[in-house]
Amino acid sequence: MSATYEIVVCAGIVPDPLQTLEPVTGLSGPALKNEMMLPNVLDPWAACALYEGAALVKKAPGSKLRLVSMGPKAKLQQVMMTAAQKAAFELVPVDGPANGFADASAVAEAIAAAIDTIAGLDRTKLLLFGGWESASRGSGAVLQIVGERLGIVNQFQGVDELAIQPDGSFRVLERIEGGKHQVSTCTGAPAVFGWATGSLPEPPNNPQVGMANMRTVLPALQKAKAVALAGAPAYASVALPAGRRTTKIVKDVPVDEIARDIVAWISE
Repeated sequence: MSATYEIVVCAGIVPDPLQTLEPVTGLSGPALKNEMMLPNVLDPWAACALYEGAALVKKAPGSKLRLVSMGPKAKLQQVMMTAAQKAAFELVPVDGPANGFADASAVAEAIAAAIDTIAGLDRTKLLLFGGWESASRGSGAVLQIVGERLGIVNQFQGVDELAIQPDGSFRVLERIEGGKHQVSTCTGAPAVFGWATGSLPEPPNNPQVGMANMRTVLPALQKAKAVALAGAPAYASVALPAGRRTTKIVKDVPVDEIARDIVAWISE
């Protein structure tokens, strides 16, 4: 494989899935209770994109891997302490909110602007990777808007496999209904790939890779520019779904009658 690529992975940070999240209304709008105290991780879908990008860089020597991530600088530093041990990359941080209440188009604009600032980026070799979905925003729209903002029209979503062909084209497997894949062919870069889970396992932690990454991650975080996202949606209120439990104790009731009671309860 003689071609080289400029792989840019867009990956947000999200609270650890094991944490209980409680929305609250703060001075600046909706937020999460004790947000700055919650441990964060790299978004799971975007993490798959990072692993796939790192694997592609190994197959195409001379390629570059960059990670663009938006979040509070303190949280980004916490997450990078772990993520930096998974793969070698250059971090492009954006100091902004990461609580999931921001507008998708505003987030995409900030990320696209950060990509525009990458020195020496060859747009003709650009492969934009990211998560097909998100554990925070979940709109499935940010990556597509970033691609449009950068003028990339070849976009693939729900990608499980990306194979480079001998002629330099891409063979892409995208998830569709019924547990099947759509097979597409793309002539080459630039292109956008929204990854599902891919086919690669999570790489083991490599402290040496982590230390090498942190030499550039920490200076990049110190220089990260704060962004104020425009067009934030208005919320009348934010709250956890109300729990409901109705118990009825019966004896010697026919199965059909129990089924009718359950259907009636659900229909209420």
